[in-house]
Amino acid sequence: MSAQIRLWLLPSARCLFDEPIQVKVAGLRSKQLVTLRARSTDEKGVLFNSSACYRADGRGEIDLNRDPSLSGSYVGVDPMGLLRSLKANDLHKYFYKNKALEPFMVNFSVHEEEGRMLAEATNERHLMGDGVRRVPVKEGNVQGVLFTPPGEGPFPAVLDLCTFMSEKRASLLANKGFVVLALPVFIHKPNLERMNLDDFEEALQFLQSQPKVNSKGVGVISRSKGGDIALSLAAFVPGVEAVVWINGCSANIGIPLYYKEREILSPLMFNFGKVIPTESGANIIKYAVNNPLAEENKGSVVPIEQADGHFLFVASEDDLNWDSKGYLDDMVGRLKHHGKKNFENITYPAAGHLLEPPYGPHCPSALHGMLRFPVVWGGEPRAHAAAELHLWQKIQNFLRTHLSNNAAQTTSKL
Repeated sequence: MSAQIRLWLLPSARCLFDEPIQVKVAGLRSKQLVTLRARSTDEKGVLFNSSACYRADGRGEIDLNRDPSLSGSYVGVDPMGLLRSLKANDLHKYFYKNKALEPFMVNFSVHEEEGRMLAEATNERHLMGDGVRRVPVKEGNVQGVLFTPPGEGPFPAVLDLCTFMSEKRASLLANKGFVVLALPVFIHKPNLERMNLDDFEEALQFLQSQPKVNSKGVGVISRSKGGDIALSLAAFVPGVEAVVWINGCSANIGIPLYYKEREILSPLMFNFGKVIPTESGANIIKYAVNNPLAEENKGSVVPIEQADGHFLFVASEDDLNWDSKGYLDDMVGRLKHHGKKNFENITYPAAGHLLEPPYGPHCPSALHGMLRFPVVWGGEPRAHAAAELHLWQKIQNFLRTHLSNNAAQTTSKL
């Protein structure tokens, strides 16, 4: 490495996962052409890489906030492009970063055209800020992880329904001043015979019993299969004040839903004859879900019109997992028909199914957790990343608006 060439990560090489950094290089020759690279290994040991070609200015400097990539994993000005475009060598790989105690480690390096490394720096992207408490929970039917912000509170409470266990979103919300219980919809192999809404009600009651939780009701944040569970909690269980529904379904998907030992929603099923294979080996399953508006499926539609809480509906128009935009339109239409005004809705035209907290690698396709074959998630990478950034702030504002009792909020920093 060249001693006079420096690669900076500003304002610090250590930050929270959802915070941007500024990547700068200095000490190059005037107008020198170099390649910037990023690499990271996920929790399953899979290596992800990205690269972009940049030309230094007249002073021998490069600033990713200002300068365009000329070629590589992306082109144009994209300050966090090296992060969002991290990609594995093999197809259909999702970047697993789901354990809150371990930072997302990214190595940045700058190379001359012949490939020799000139400088490098490592970015530590932490999921938990200083003072946030993480407690694994196994109590009755509640099995998840509780995150509590520093300070006395009281804080608003949020149930984070992840399809399969992930601590990412919950820990990041705790940094913002929420008490959050990360709860998987499926702990082990899904039981296709029945799902009990009572188990999720128990989780809500557990959250409400926490000493730092305020007296307002609980919020629920969800995506995909978690979406119809969140809607069902709002419709059938008291105390749900706010629901964030991201790219879910308006009907109960796949498994009969029971409450108080009675089936309350029949399952909306799939027609696998409508799965569309692609050249990459991943499948488009969007059209395989049966129509919830068909007469024979009306028993699967969640009666959200009987809910008292507030909804934030979020749909990606390039969701290739299912018709999230169509489901959103149906729900908005039903609520309006019933004279309800307890909802907001957002659509993102070029985003895909996997809307997550910002600055993670974009995943266009991966192995489906329930179907066990690769599926296409959709999304134009740059537009998808912009949607994640916009939505992340919108979620926080929505939850604070409907869950806060005006107590002082704290925000965790590193």
